[in-house]
Amino acid sequence: MGNFDPLAVVVNWLDACRARGLDELLDFYDTAATLECGCNGPHIYRGRADLAAPPRGRDPDAFRLTNILPGDEPGSAVLEYSSYEGKPVRIFFQFAPSGKIAATLCGPLDRRSKAA
Repeated sequence: MGNFDPLAVVVNWLDACRARGLDELLDFYDTAATLECGCNGPHIYRGRADLAAPPRGRDPDAFRLTNILPGDEPGSAVLEYSSYEGKPVRIFFQFAPSGKIAATLCGPLDRRSKAA
């Protein structure tokens, strides 16, 4: 892995979400990155154009950090936060050696269980 801190990148990613800076947010992703979203039914977004497409709401609790921790694999991280709809979400980040996000997998977070 390259010389970067996955947790710091995820915090900066979350800040870009809060600021609704789409271009800044997309700059965190590798050009071939994927986002697999299970929040509103399964959907896979591939590449910059697709990553710009997911809906974004305006809930006042959106993007509130709940938990952040290292992932199980090197170059990965896990974030629990409030989605653009204000719903609890868990997202797994896998990074490319460059420090860019290579893949993300997100889905609803069941507060009763810490299992994904």
